[in-house]
Amino acid sequence: MQITERNFDTNVQMLKYKVLKGVVEHFDQGTLESAYRDIPMDIAPGPKPTTRCCVYKERAIITERVRMAMGGDKENANVIEVLRIACDECTVNRYHVGSACRGCIAHRCEHACPTGAIEVRDGKARINQEKCIECGKCATACPYTAIMKYTRPCENACKIGAISMHRDNSAKIDNDKCISCGACVYQCPFGAIVDKSFLLDALTIMRESENNTKYKVYAVVAPSISSQFSYAKTGQVVTGLRKIGFHSVIEAALGADMVAYAEAAELVEKGFLTSSCCPAFVAYIKSAFPGLVDKISHNPSPMEAVARFIKQTDPTAKCVFVGPCTAKKMEFQQEHITGIDCVITFEELQALFDAREVNVENLEESLLDNASYYGRIFARSGGLSDAVAEALKEHGIPEDQFKANPIACDGIEECRIALLKANKNLLPNNFIEGMACVGGCIGGAACVTHGPKDKTEVNKYGQLAKEKTILDAIAVTQIAK
Repeated sequence: MQITERNFDTNVQMLKYKVLKGVVEHFDQGTLESAYRDIPMDIAPGPKPTTRCCVYKERAIITERVRMAMGGDKENANVIEVLRIACDECTVNRYHVGSACRGCIAHRCEHACPTGAIEVRDGKARINQEKCIECGKCATACPYTAIMKYTRPCENACKIGAISMHRDNSAKIDNDKCISCGACVYQCPFGAIVDKSFLLDALTIMRESENNTKYKVYAVVAPSISSQFSYAKTGQVVTGLRKIGFHSVIEAALGADMVAYAEAAELVEKGFLTSSCCPAFVAYIKSAFPGLVDKISHNPSPMEAVARFIKQTDPTAKCVFVGPCTAKKMEFQQEHITGIDCVITFEELQALFDAREVNVENLEESLLDNASYYGRIFARSGGLSDAVAEALKEHGIPEDQFKANPIACDGIEECRIALLKANKNLLPNNFIEGMACVGGCIGGAACVTHGPKDKTEVNKYGQLAKEKTILDAIAVTQIAK
């Protein structure tokens, strides 16, 4: 069984993988100029179509996916884009009358409709979609709940209301609201919403290092790596990263230790704090709750914290973050980010491994031992809260002097509830751990697999470093300073 067959959840992911793999192969061969022509022909050779109405549309859509794999629209600041040519299959009309309609004589749905869009014919209610304004009053009025609301998968996935319908019925993203969490990317059944790839940028950084002689390229790996490559051990994946061109592999969890220790002190100083680790959560506060911006921790994310440390010790270094997060692609482009030079995802890493024929399950294991248990469990919801509580103890702050009362928000909907309460001074907690993805980083949009994640896998990975305290882990960073 091939690696791709045992990892990816959907055919959309498989298509994305094939495009990314093809782009890497063209980069390595020095034939990127022909990628737009060759990759669509390789994936959709024809003559019969396999996914769309005709092979020509299949190729046109794949061409757009190649564009995204090579960086996307440079004029669109968002890393999430809609491929409008691919977005034409979803139900547009939200409300439909189902088979549960009994043809009652009350006609409550008809009387509730403010535009006269409900018509009762042949003993059954019908909706005139030209008159329907999608207010939902008919669905509320029906005693049989026979009128059902259909929501597009992308709209349903976006819990902050950033997706609407374009005039041509394709999905439209409001960049002012979008937090680049990528939930819509995975949920679109036609793969019409895609995250831009910076894989070519990462490959260019490695190539221009001249085999790490001109400068060293570091892979900063997210702690959620422990739940990704189920067919191989984490140590084998580390060896694989070195084989594809990285000089060293460093745990972003070390940055998590650094952040937890600093964030605990900031919490004591300010009395109330929201976490700064999840860029989508931070973006959500800035767009939807501007009154709470001053409550965001001033500490960088773990990704940036450890990258800054690397560059303190090796000023010429280049750092590439590898993780499950599409929002990190937005974060690293911000002006205040000075440590991280590029971001790639676990999906992209899988394509890179396979394009270069690196079978990680056959490699020897390499040691990865930078962080503590508490830094590693940042990958799951609640991990940051546990780490901050531990950091307070390691600061030597007794509970009678200051006690953390955190709330771990698992997914952006829980974040919204906590932020609403905090905005009205009704939240009893003094620390909000915000994770935009359900489950935490292990549920990120760019994970290799998207099934239910077992948090115990992250805990097991953390247990391997249980003998370390947070202070033990960050001691090396203190020496470097």
